[in-house]
Amino acid sequence: MKIRYFDHSATTAVDSKVLEAMLPYFSENYGNPSSVYSIGKSNKEIISISRMKIASILNCRVNEIYFTSCGSESDNLIIKGIAFANKNRGNHIITSQIEHPAVLETCKFLEKFGFRVTYLRPNSNGIIEPRDVERSITKNTILISIMFANNEIGTIEPIKEIGRIARRYGVYFHTDSVQAIGNVKIDVKEYNIDALSLSGHKFYGPKGMGVAYIKEDVPFVRIQDGGHQEKNKRAGTENVAGIVGIAKAMELADNNLEAYNKKIKQLRDLYISEISKRVPYIKINGDMENRLSGNANICFKGVDGAKLLSRLDEQGICASSGSACSAGLLTPSHVLLAIGVPNSLARSSLRITFGKENTLEDTEYLVEELEKIVNDLRK
Repeated sequence: MKIRYFDHSATTAVDSKVLEAMLPYFSENYGNPSSVYSIGKSNKEIISISRMKIASILNCRVNEIYFTSCGSESDNLIIKGIAFANKNRGNHIITSQIEHPAVLETCKFLEKFGFRVTYLRPNSNGIIEPRDVERSITKNTILISIMFANNEIGTIEPIKEIGRIARRYGVYFHTDSVQAIGNVKIDVKEYNIDALSLSGHKFYGPKGMGVAYIKEDVPFVRIQDGGHQEKNKRAGTENVAGIVGIAKAMELADNNLEAYNKKIKQLRDLYISEISKRVPYIKINGDMENRLSGNANICFKGVDGAKLLSRLDEQGICASSGSACSAGLLTPSHVLLAIGVPNSLARSSLRITFGKENTLEDTEYLVEELEKIVNDLRK
C-alpha cells in the first residue's frame, strides 16, 4: 500500500540535498570542533559558515545564532535564560494559552521561582490581539513570548505589531517560530524580534537539530552546565552534521518559499473545498487568511478523533489530531479549547498538513477515503 503523508507539521523527510550535504560529517570529516588539530579546526570552520548562512536568512548578526538540539531546547534556553538573567528588572512574563508545551511548561516551571505569568486567551480564530498584549504589560514585565504560527490550527499571529509594542515598552520579545520557518519569510529586525526558536525537522532538515536566535544586547544566562561551546551559553559537543543540515535546509526553504507555498496552498484549498461539499457537520478551525499555507484543521461532529486516525492509517493516510508532542494524550487539544471549541467537538479534530511531496492524486484520495470513513463512523 502506498503511504500518503499529510502530517508535515509533525515532521518532514530530510531533503536529498540536505542529506548529501550532511553525509561527509558522519564518517569522513568527523573531527571534534573543539579540538586543536586540523580535522577539528576544519569542522569549526564549517560551523561558522553554517552560522553565517542562517544569520543571513534571518537578517541578524552571526554571533546571535546558537545551535541547540531542537525547538523545545531553544524555547527553554531563551525563556529561562532571559527570565533568570533579568529577575532584578522584574518577574512578569506574557505568553498565550495556545503556545506549544515547550513554552507553556517552561513558563509553569518559572512560576515556581517567583515569576508571574499572564496567559492570554486568543479570539475564536486563534489570534492573539496586540491590544491584549499591550494591556497586560506592567512595570515588572520583562518578556513577551508569542508563537509566530500555531502548530495545530495554523494561525499566523500578528508578530510585527506585537514586536512594535514590545519595543515601545522596552520588553524583550521571543517568538517560537518552529512552524513558521520554511513557510514564512522572517526578518528579525523588521519584526522587532529579540529571540526566536526553530527546529530543523519541520522544514526538511534533520531531527535533533535546533537554532536559537538571541539578540546580542539581550542578557541571558546558560541553563545547562558543562563545556564552553556556543559562546559559553550551551554546553555539549557540536552536532556538525546536524548544523550543516539545518543550514542547508534553511537555505533551500528560503530560496523556494514562494513556489512551495503556492503549491501546498492549492492542495490545501482543494481539500477544504471538497470536504466542505461532501461531508456535512464540520467545523474548520483557525483563521483562513492569516494561516500557514498547508494547514487544515477540521472537526467532524459525531466522530471520535482517535478512531478516525486509526481508520485513515489503515488506508495508508498519515495525519494527526494536533501536536505530535501530545499525540499520546487522551485529552482534547488545549488550542481548540482555548478558541472556544466545545470539549466533545474538539475530540473529533483532524489536522492535515501538506508538504512538497503531496500531489493532486494524493489529495483526491484523501478526500474520497475521509468521506467514506467519516460516514461509516457516524453510522
